[in-house]
Amino acid sequence: MKPSALPRRPGIGFKPEHFASIITAPQPVGFFEVHAENYMGAGGPPHAQLGKLREDYALSIHGVGLSIGSMQPLDQDHLQRLKTVCDRYEPESFSEHLAWSTHDTVFLNDLLPLPYTSETLSRVADHIDQVQGTLKRQMLLENPATYVLFEESTLEETEFLAEIVRQTGCGLLLDVNNVFVASTNHNMNPRDYLARFPVQWVREIHLSGHSETTDDEGAPLLIDSHDTPVKDPVWALYEELIARTGPIASLIEWDNDVPEWPVLRSEAEAAGAILDRAARLRAA
Repeated sequence: MKPSALPRRPGIGFKPEHFASIITAPQPVGFFEVHAENYMGAGGPPHAQLGKLREDYALSIHGVGLSIGSMQPLDQDHLQRLKTVCDRYEPESFSEHLAWSTHDTVFLNDLLPLPYTSETLSRVADHIDQVQGTLKRQMLLENPATYVLFEESTLEETEFLAEIVRQTGCGLLLDVNNVFVASTNHNMNPRDYLARFPVQWVREIHLSGHSETTDDEGAPLLIDSHDTPVKDPVWALYEELIARTGPIASLIEWDNDVPEWPVLRSEAEAAGAILDRAARLRAA
């Protein structure tokens, strides 16, 4: 099984509208990330652009449609399409979400949460084994942004993720914004969560923006919207994390209200400065 091996540098989620700006000169990033489902067609401009980027940069392929947590069997046609994409581009990393998004023949345009029970754990582990066996590469599992908790949960999320790694040999994708969003929504301390997180298995980090609203009772409610710069509290959590772990490949995600390339580039440079400081401190 091929392990995940992204460079320990900043990366950016690729958007086609930025292609011309990116190829004009070398960029201060180590990798680009794309959603697998956008490249499941046979050819055309998406593949032409990604093929050109692949010549000069490492690649992370991020899935959003496997529905790893579904009670149903994995969609084998979707899994084979995913394999075709990974075989074509040989990415340094492949990742998916700890969530579900399908029911019978219905695809839901959301990444929905799971109860953390032994039954769920067994099902998710089985699905990850199938994915890794088909792709012949390690999969990274991403922690979710959540808005509800389940009374039937018998494991903490961090315990659940650690046990998944132990059973399957997968790695983890730690989304720091998701940690902040979920912790705020559930009135928990994000630093306590990160202190319990099995960071030794983290191979990629995600950073993104979120939006702020209130729930029906007027309490703060954060939405993992990917439509703003990374917020200051998330940067602070990230810098504390990197000081503890050392540099880890770190992606800037911005999927809605996408800005011009210089804005994304500056976000990546901010992440790069934190990674560089951590590397210098470790070297010293």
